[in-house]
Amino acid sequence: MKIVVNTSRKQGKISKYIYGQFAEHLGRCIYEGLYVGEDSDIPNKNGMRADVVNALRELQIPVLRWPGGCFADDYHWRDGIGAKETRPYMVNTNWGGVVENNHFGTHEFFELCEQLDTEPYICGNVGSGTVQEMRDWVEYMTFDGDSPLANERRRNGREKPWKLKFFGVGNENWGCGGNMRAEYYADEYKRYATFIRNYGEEPIYKIAGGPNNGDAHWMETLMQNIAHMTDGISLHNYSFEESWSNRGNASVFDEKGYYLLMENALSIEKNIKLHEAIMDRYDPENKIALIVDEWGNWFEVEPGTNPGFLYQQNSMRDAISAMLILHIFHKHAKRIKMANIAQMVNVLQAMILTEGDKMVLTPTYHIFRMMKGHMDGESVDIDYDCGTAGVDGIEVPKISMSASKKDGILTISMCNTSLSEDEEIEMCLSGDSYTDTNAELLTSQHMTDCNTFDAPETVKPTNLNISFENSTLKLTLPKMSAAVITLKNE
Repeated sequence: MKIVVNTSRKQGKISKYIYGQFAEHLGRCIYEGLYVGEDSDIPNKNGMRADVVNALRELQIPVLRWPGGCFADDYHWRDGIGAKETRPYMVNTNWGGVVENNHFGTHEFFELCEQLDTEPYICGNVGSGTVQEMRDWVEYMTFDGDSPLANERRRNGREKPWKLKFFGVGNENWGCGGNMRAEYYADEYKRYATFIRNYGEEPIYKIAGGPNNGDAHWMETLMQNIAHMTDGISLHNYSFEESWSNRGNASVFDEKGYYLLMENALSIEKNIKLHEAIMDRYDPENKIALIVDEWGNWFEVEPGTNPGFLYQQNSMRDAISAMLILHIFHKHAKRIKMANIAQMVNVLQAMILTEGDKMVLTPTYHIFRMMKGHMDGESVDIDYDCGTAGVDGIEVPKISMSASKKDGILTISMCNTSLSEDEEIEMCLSGDSYTDTNAELLTSQHMTDCNTFDAPETVKPTNLNISFENSTLKLTLPKMSAAVITLKNE
C-alpha cells in the first residue's frame, strides 16, 4: 500500500479539546476511581488518588466534563460545598440507586482539574434546577468581587475565583434531562443562558444540549432559535456491537461482533455530516461548534456488577475503534471543537480501571496517550487508497490514517482493522524534510485481549520497526493494530 503525506497542504487545526474526557457521578468513576478521601489508605493528594491522577496526567487531558451526564440534571451544587460532615446525602436515582454523600463537589472538582492541569467543563442543571440556582453557581465559582456568594466561596476555602471556560446548559434534555420537546428546550436554553454572567475576563463558552444521534429536528430547532446565544451544540453518539438492544459483551465476542462494532463506530460520521449540513445552512462561518461531549463504546456490564454502574472491560477492539472515531473528528475539525469520551475511570470505555488499591491502564488509555501529539496540530493532506476488511458481508475500511504537524513535529496515526492480514506500507513524505523518527505499536495476540488486575500489561505499546530513507517510510502494520509515528523537522 502506497501513501503520500503532503505536509505543505494544510487542512485546518485539530482542536486539542477533541481529546477531552468525561467524569460523571456514576458507578465507581468519582468515588473509588478518582476520589478516595483524605483519610484513605490509598495514597492520595487532597483526596484524589495519586496513582490515577499521575497516570491521567500522561494524557495531557485538555478538558474534563462534570458532573454529568444524566446526573447533572439531578445535581444541586449547594449540596456539594461546605464542611463534608454537613453536606446532605442524596439517592443517585439515575445510576444504581446508591446513596451519594456529596463529598466530591465543586471545590473537589476544581482541585482535581488543577492536579490534572486540565480545563473544567461544568454541566448545569436545567432538568430539575432553577435559573437562579445556575446563575448563583456561576457567580460562586467565577466572581472576584465582594458579594455574598463570592464571600461564601472564600469561607469554604477558596479565596480567588476559578477559571471556568466551558459551561453546558443542561444534558440530554430530550431524555433524562427532562423529556423535553426541542422547541421547549430552545426556549428554556435562552432563559437559562441569559443569566450565565461573565464575571471573569474571559467570556464563558456556552454549550447547548444538542441532539441524540441522528435527531435532525432537534438540531434544526436549535439552530433556528438559539444560534445567536450559543457557542456550541452538543452531540451524543454511542457505539454498540449491533444495537441498543444488542449491545454485546466487552470482552466476549466473535469475529462478527468485532467487525459489527467497527461498522457501528464508523457510523458516527453519518450523524456528524447530517448535523454539519444543518449547521452550515445557518452558520456558514463555523462560529458555532459541534461538541461531541459523550461518545464511546457501550456494552453490557461485566457479569456480577451493578447494572447501574456501567462497568465494562476494554479490549483491543475498543482501542482500534477509538482511533477510528478520533480520525473522524480530525477530518471534521472545522466544525468539531471538542469531544469527551465516556468515561474516564471505571465506566464504559474508560481510560483506567480500579479495584481497591489496584489500577490498570486500558488499551483505550494507550491510544489516547499515543495520539496526544495531534492536539492543536495542523492537519495535513494524506492520500491513500485501501481495501476493506470484514466477515459475513460486513465490510469496513482496512486502514485508517491521519497526519498533523505542530512545533516541527509530524504525527502520523494509523490502524489496521483486519483480523487476518498485515499491511505492507510505503509512505512518501513531501513538503518538509524530517529526521529522528519514533514509532509505537499497540497490538495483541487476540482481539478479546484485555488488561486485568492479575495481568495488567497484556495489551501495551511496543516499538514499531520502520525504515526511513529519502523521505520514504516503510513498515509492516500488523493485523488488528494501531500505530503512531512521530518525526522531527531537520
